[in-house]
Amino acid sequence: ASFKHVSPAGAAVAVPLTDIEYQAFEVKKDEELTPSSLAYLRARNADPMCSFGDFCAISDTVDEATARYLKKEVSDGIIAPGYTPEALELLKSKKGGKFIVLEAVDGYSPGDVEYREVYGMTFSQKRNEEVISKSHMENVVTAKKDLPEGAVRDLILASVCLKYTQSNSVGFAKDGMMVGVGAGQQSRVDCVKLAGRKVQTWALRFHPKVLALPFKEGIKRQARVNARVRYIEGDFTQEEKVRWAAQFSEDVAPLTTEEKDEFLKGSTGIAISSDAFFPFRDSIDHASKLGVSFVAQPGGSVQDPQVTEACDEYGMAMCFTGVRLFHH
Repeated sequence: ASFKHVSPAGAAVAVPLTDIEYQAFEVKKDEELTPSSLAYLRARNADPMCSFGDFCAISDTVDEATARYLKKEVSDGIIAPGYTPEALELLKSKKGGKFIVLEAVDGYSPGDVEYREVYGMTFSQKRNEEVISKSHMENVVTAKKDLPEGAVRDLILASVCLKYTQSNSVGFAKDGMMVGVGAGQQSRVDCVKLAGRKVQTWALRFHPKVLALPFKEGIKRQARVNARVRYIEGDFTQEEKVRWAAQFSEDVAPLTTEEKDEFLKGSTGIAISSDAFFPFRDSIDHASKLGVSFVAQPGGSVQDPQVTEACDEYGMAMCFTGVRLFHH
């Protein structure tokens, strides 16, 4: 996972890259990709602008391939259960030796209760130790019952990500990676809209005009990332547009609203999970514009029948997990 402050900017598992992902993520075909490096690469590319200066969390031993990939990214630290000697040597030299390297203690138990202290007041609650698994995705309540293996994987991933995301939160996932995380909003539909903008930006990074942007030699990696996002967003000020255009070797035609809308029509198979129930159907209505096909949520709202009906109208499969994942 790629963390910024108290929430993940992205999370992923090790799913092989497609040809277009190699291109969009700027990965060379001959670059060694181990399961750990592939998972972090995908997590980092969920929202590479937000992952700038992240803290990396890996659930397996960090190998040399993962360390090499991490070394070229702007990141502040890493935590993992272990490191190979080669990986540790690479990471020790990052940021002039100031890169933080933490090793998790195997078998550590944090206790049943967690605490938050605010201005001398201490709040306690039982720690959320729920382990999200396939069994949580078995209660499919919609007319559409089919949940392919990839969809189950993505729903589990999104739900696990939300367990560690500041509430209210929703998350979108596809192909084993988060593609939009909406965190810390007071309104659930605002979470959907916030994360939905990230989903659209993620999808449009694969647009032919974005992939073909003619950067000048010497433009740094993160500057290229930021320039692509701003090209997709398109809402430049006059001064900003001049500085943005100076990064390219030739004039760049805008990516029009019509071109974006046409490209996004092909978006499908996206999974969405919510850390608590959807109180109204508005979140489903908005998710339908983003290519969502699969939904996971705890259920338990008086509006469950209306939300289920909305999923049926859009041909989505929705499961009730029975588990809230609030994180404060």
